[in-house]
Amino acid sequence: MLRRIFVRGNVERGWFRLNGRIVVEDLTKTFKKGNVQAVRGVTFEVEEGEFFAFLGPNGAGKSTTVQILTTLINATSGKVEVAGHDVVNDPEKVRQHIGVALQETGVDPDLTGREMVELQAYIFGFGKEEGRKRAVELLDIVNLTEAAERRIGGYSGGMRRRLDLALTLVNEPKILFLDEPTTGLDPSSRAAIWEELRRLNKEKGTTIFLTTQYLEEADSLADRIGIINKGKIVAMGSPKELKAEIGHDLITLSLKDEGESERALSLIRGGLDGVDVLSQQDKILVYVEEGTKQLVEVVRMFDAEGIGVVDIQLSSPTLDDIFLKLTGEPKEGVAARGE
Repeated sequence: MLRRIFVRGNVERGWFRLNGRIVVEDLTKTFKKGNVQAVRGVTFEVEEGEFFAFLGPNGAGKSTTVQILTTLINATSGKVEVAGHDVVNDPEKVRQHIGVALQETGVDPDLTGREMVELQAYIFGFGKEEGRKRAVELLDIVNLTEAAERRIGGYSGGMRRRLDLALTLVNEPKILFLDEPTTGLDPSSRAAIWEELRRLNKEKGTTIFLTTQYLEEADSLADRIGIINKGKIVAMGSPKELKAEIGHDLITLSLKDEGESERALSLIRGGLDGVDVLSQQDKILVYVEEGTKQLVEVVRMFDAEGIGVVDIQLSSPTLDDIFLKLTGEPKEGVAARGE
């Protein structure tokens, strides 16, 4: 279920009043059950008005970090400020000024779209008439005006996601926390969400903190990306900067026999200088400079040693490649490439 943060009472509305920064210093979280250290000394900042994507494999500490930032759980140690307020000392003030949608949508199927938004407005302290106006405005923003009087139980998955976005915007948050907002949506619905997020970020100056299982989503939307693995930040930078860090080219070799992977890796490591090599099932990934020249050498070595290859590709690195190199695994299964 979606875990939405409600704060009853008057909300300071108005973009100019709020600090849209996120500051995280030496954050740790250890769960007593099993003595699991989920977050290990994480430090980073998100600037006001920035579109920030936070990536990590399952169990990396991504969700735990987001839950701490949104006041859902307490940290073991460290300091976190969101919208200018400490999440431990001023959690209610933090909640007043953020919009949060975590995991699946959590809406009442018996209410209409308009009723659901009006209820959210009431919870945030809007008067009856003001709440009605806010519902009309937000449903128009997410293109649900024609469906406003329909019960939510009859909404498609894409419509529910757009309604969920409207609900997170009721209190005019300076910071939006969105956990995989387009998972499971068809391409058209996903594109509509992307368009609205871009508008909020560029036109309203909304700081957006996004987790996503679609790496092309982070590549397309984010100004900067942080990658967490085993509780620690392993990379931080713009998509362009991250791609540049892992080398100019990528050679991908699909082997005829998966059992030849270790021998193939040894050959490449022993025969080529200045390369990084990874094995992924029946494929060998080689990160190199001067990819065309190195490709010829790899083919020559494999041919001499009788290692069969069914496919060879030379490409520039993508975020998928960066993620695989830094974490040792594809991005949360097949969704890594938008499948």
